[in-house]
Amino acid sequence: MTAIYTDPHCLEHSSPGHPERPERLVAAVEAVRDAGLDLSWPEVRPADTRTMELTHSRQHVSQVENLARAGGGWIDLDTFVTGASYEAAAYAVGATVQAVSDVVRGVHPNGLVLVRPPGHHATRERSMGFCLFNNIALAAEWALTELSIARAAIVDIDVHHGNGTQEIFYDRANVLYCSVHQYPYYPGTGGISETGEDGGIGATVNLPLMAGCGDDSYLAVTEQVLVPALRRFRPGCLLVSLGFDAHWADPLAGMRLSVRGYSQILEQFLAAADELCDGRAILLLEGGYDLNVLRTGVSSAAALLAGQPVPRDALGPAMGGSEPVGVTEVIAAARAVHGL
Repeated sequence: MTAIYTDPHCLEHSSPGHPERPERLVAAVEAVRDAGLDLSWPEVRPADTRTMELTHSRQHVSQVENLARAGGGWIDLDTFVTGASYEAAAYAVGATVQAVSDVVRGVHPNGLVLVRPPGHHATRERSMGFCLFNNIALAAEWALTELSIARAAIVDIDVHHGNGTQEIFYDRANVLYCSVHQYPYYPGTGGISETGEDGGIGATVNLPLMAGCGDDSYLAVTEQVLVPALRRFRPGCLLVSLGFDAHWADPLAGMRLSVRGYSQILEQFLAAADELCDGRAILLLEGGYDLNVLRTGVSSAAALLAGQPVPRDALGPAMGGSEPVGVTEVIAAARAVHGL
């Protein structure tokens, strides 16, 4: 049965007033527990330093660990470390790695990872953008090096571009990284022309969308670019950086996606996983800072994974407005660049 990977240690990373707060995870986990789904909740183990160093330098791992031991501090204006942060991050990495291991080995058909701190901004050498270690990149690397997966795909639908994930795999042909994100916006990366380098040329697919895009734009991008890219790549497993901050109610961004729109996108990703890699899909929580959106969105994602009816989107669609002009041109440019 579908497995949910989480651990209370992830709640201990906290700074008063910061939007990336423990209540996010509490809301998500409680919503899934209250959903009445038949799910497995495996015990989670923290990752060790050897695992962290699959995608991060030893110096970077040591810097975060030493800062935590010293009581914490601020890495940049957005990213903090407390005395409990290293352990919380180790459990976040461990949960994600365990999820991909269980799903690839057939212990569970698919999985949902509910952890924090998030990860997709963390580069090989740097924590940034609320992220300490890159959970999803580490899970993909684990699948390749420890589970004999030949090719892994990461699709990122957080409202921000996953610059860290992109950087880590930018010269690699065995990891497909696809991102749809608000642009220009933090962290400023993710243009269409960023397609990889050296042996990885073509294995990075960016869909930079203008503020105001909603369900129709995201569905068009999914159908015309993301799913075709997955079909051509034929991954052995699919990992999704699932940020709910592209929702219309999120306080930190400017997109207009609804929970129903998220569900429609995820349905297509899961169908692609069924077609291409025996359903081996792992969804990982990244951003999303409205608690009601997290409750509704995460419970819907869990229902999709479990093959159960998706609950009604109580938050409804964005009110007023229309899809911005220019999305069709972004899609056409991405298809042309990647030969889709």
